Amino acid sequence: MTEVNASAKTARRHHWRRDLVELAALFTAVAVADAIANMVVHGPKGPVLLVASAVVLLITAAFHTWWARRHSHAPPPFADGHRADHGGSAAATPGGSTALWRMRTTVRDEPGRLAALCGALARHRTDIVTLQTHPLAEGTVDEFLLRAPDTLSAAQLTRAVSLAGGQDTWIERADAHDLVDAPTRVLGLATRTALDAAELPLALRQLLGRCTIHSLPATSLTGRPTGADAPVEGVLEATVMRLRDPSGGAITIERPYLPFTPTEFARARALVELDARLGPRVPRSQDVLTLPEGNEITVRRADVSDLVAARAMHDRCSERTLGLRYHGPVADADRYLSHLLSPRFGRTLAVQTASGRLVALGHLLWDGDETEVALLIEDEWQRRGIGSELLRRLVALAVEAGCESVYAVTQSSNTGMVAAMRGLALPLDYQIEEGTLVITARLDATPVRSRPPYEETERSPHAEQSLHVAQPRHAGR
Repeated sequence: MTEVNASAKTARRHHWRRDLVELAALFTAVAVADAIANMVVHGPKGPVLLVASAVVLLITAAFHTWWARRHSHAPPPFADGHRADHGGSAAATPGGSTALWRMRTTVRDEPGRLAALCGALARHRTDIVTLQTHPLAEGTVDEFLLRAPDTLSAAQLTRAVSLAGGQDTWIERADAHDLVDAPTRVLGLATRTALDAAELPLALRQLLGRCTIHSLPATSLTGRPTGADAPVEGVLEATVMRLRDPSGGAITIERPYLPFTPTEFARARALVELDARLGPRVPRSQDVLTLPEGNEITVRRADVSDLVAARAMHDRCSERTLGLRYHGPVADADRYLSHLLSPRFGRTLAVQTASGRLVALGHLLWDGDETEVALLIEDEWQRRGIGSELLRRLVALAVEAGCESVYAVTQSSNTGMVAAMRGLALPLDYQIEEGTLVITARLDATPVRSRPPYEETERSPHAEQSLHVAQPRHAGR
């Protein structure tokens, strides 16, 4: 209370002193003005003195204006005393082009380490858009989304971060999709996983970035146990994480260029647990198409619930049709159906007639770093454009998944498959090995193809999507 009263008294004394000074200055100004007026009116050179005073005022005003424009709007000097384009630093000039980068580096968990890292980025005129920290037992992993001048290379950024104390730095180009914050992205992936069980591998891929995902079934195609399993809580080993697959077996995720953090492992495990709680689910959207002869067919997603109908279609197909599809013993064709219809290994589209009979299957299969397309059309329904329609839809799924190419394995005598691939109007590569023809379509070019001669009477609003997930090649492609 005493300090408050003392401050108030000091403020009042300062207030009266200021008033006295202003009053004295006012009287002085009036006296000076009166003296100047008497000199101008009664003096012999009054008009000359008045003109000279005006000229001096104009010169003073002009000088003040020039000085203000030169010094008041000058840009602030650089902290290091150098120009932005000196010494290899790239300046972000107004209106200049910029690039987005995703960068991850490890720093020691000490006060000031992160500040030094941010200062190094600032000296290179790099803006930190987002920052996430992942504490580890030794050190902290910092993940940045950076907006840097377009002339600044990845090597320059890495070198600057290393000089500031960053270790094990990894950097790659980013895009506008990376501007979404992590919680929003995770919620979006969880929503997609809740709607479709086949979205789990895709969600893991988008959550963890560039990685390889192996879905290892609990039993092989011959029915023998594979031994693929993982504990309920999962396993994290540096660049590899293993999670229990809700449908049986294990999901192995590998990223050799960058170790996984405990935060990433926890997010991935949460998505798998969500999938396990919701159980099997596939969107039941479908499109009804009319063939040129007037018959209606329905194109929809298929899964293991269609296994009985798919086996019945196998029984109606000729040995030649099955041989062109599976490239192996026809008696073993039924063994592949459970694998092909599982959403963990790809996407399957089914075609059924108005009576509900299954007459065609189209598969988009994950095969290592490549993506395979395969078709099986019942003999009576071949040569009606159904294969071209299925292939067009499968390629659209691959494009949405970001695949660079798709390939089909067939024989040169399978003119229907060759014609369907050529109908995509995409760059094609042909390779023949021991009588087997492999046709690869590059998806970096925009597909230009005409619509099939169908009348589409119903279209689902749900878009199909797929994921490039690594899987071992199976005998029955």
